[in-house]
Amino acid sequence: MSNFLDLLGRVFISSIFLLSGYNKIFNYSGTISWMEGFGIPGFLLAPTIILEFILPLLIIIGYRTQLAAFLLAIFCVATGLIFHLDLSDQMQTIQLLKNLGLAGGFLFISVNGPKEWAVESKKKYVRL
Repeated sequence: MSNFLDLLGRVFISSIFLLSGYNKIFNYSGTISWMEGFGIPGFLLAPTIILEFILPLLIIIGYRTQLAAFLLAIFCVATGLIFHLDLSDQMQTIQLLKNLGLAGGFLFISVNGPKEWAVESKKKYVRL
């Protein structure tokens, strides 16, 4: 049961990035304008979308999970500090705390790794 809950947790924490990447694709020009409003060059949007699809998928399937989770933790902290540091706006403070909470979850995955339901789980073979 704990292996199933581990997988479910990996799916839940990763789903926000899959949805976010999807939304960025279908609002590409709007997202570039929004990013450039914060001084971030628009050419970084394509790598961001790729990152928001590949790393969560790696976490879900359990391949290079600890590295992917660590990179997403860094991504969460960086994007939180760049885009949501307006502490005078309550919604931005909530968004910053959400990013920091996600980073904490990814750090937890990074330290503990996936359990048995992962592509890279160690198989136990019986030697005859």
